[in-house]
Amino acid sequence: MEISREYGADQAGVLYGFAFRPDTAGLELPATQWPARLRTGLDDGGFVWLHVNLAHSGSEKWLRAHLGLPEDFYAGLREGPASTRIEQLDGEALRAVINDVIFTFGSPAVEVSSLWVYADAHLLITARLKPLRSVDALRAAVKRGVRFGSPVDLLVHLLSGQADVLAQIVRDASQAVDAIEDRQLAERPRHSRAELASMRRVLVRLQRLLAPEPAALFRLLNRPPAWLDADAVQGLRESSEEFAVALNDLGALTERLKLLQEELAAQLNEQSNRTLFTLTLVTVLALPINIVAGLFGMNVGGIPLAEHPHGFWVLVGLIAAFTVLAGSWAFGRQRP
Repeated sequence: MEISREYGADQAGVLYGFAFRPDTAGLELPATQWPARLRTGLDDGGFVWLHVNLAHSGSEKWLRAHLGLPEDFYAGLREGPASTRIEQLDGEALRAVINDVIFTFGSPAVEVSSLWVYADAHLLITARLKPLRSVDALRAAVKRGVRFGSPVDLLVHLLSGQADVLAQIVRDASQAVDAIEDRQLAERPRHSRAELASMRRVLVRLQRLLAPEPAALFRLLNRPPAWLDADAVQGLRESSEEFAVALNDLGALTERLKLLQEELAAQLNEQSNRTLFTLTLVTVLALPINIVAGLFGMNVGGIPLAEHPHGFWVLVGLIAAFTVLAGSWAFGRQRP
């Protein structure tokens, strides 16, 4: 969990901070050193990462008091959950929105939490409303001694983590779809129609939330800020390629769900047609009996075979003959 060990961090809404220097691992900063480090900056080419809890009422006030962040960044915090994107603000800074998804197939609920990121040459700010697995994984990597050369390297790590989450969702969805397809081939749907519809809606929503906006990313990769080196730009490009692969798989899976829905609808239509044919056949076979019973049930004179000793069996034979003829006609219409 994201818990700061320094007194006063919770009052400021900042959970923890790390200082990075060239060719060294990140060093966790005590809460008392955050304002001084942000005022003096890092003259040796390093940078600082601060992680902020937006659920705290004093977090935005603390950021405004100690950091000169663009107003566009604060405006983005009030937008709520949005699709994944990374774009360049006025000047040389970057703003990104990264979504963390908690979803289990079989449950209709999808929990989506957003992470807002600000990055420039010497500062990385990450802000969230709820604890995120991606940030916990990044913090664990920093504590293990993984070296990051710039704030964009941390951002690339977060984007790669989201691409991994999307790939895992695709794998889980593929297994669920395989099970439904096996049941459908075995003609044991077991409410597969509702499952397919629910899964398709969820996948379309996840695709909308997790897919990065291509226009902003394309502009950034073609005109990156001056402080981004070639390695950082290459890392962003590789992350975009990972997203493209995962999104292609997700689109193919969505199309597969659509085809399964159409196949299941065709099976249900065929089953309805068979049921309707059975009801029609029963009606046709009962027609001679109803007609003869209606005619001979009239209380009028002149009913044939009324005095005949074998009249009953004669009528049974006639009805049986009409029934056989009607059945032959009905079954004959079903033949190609």
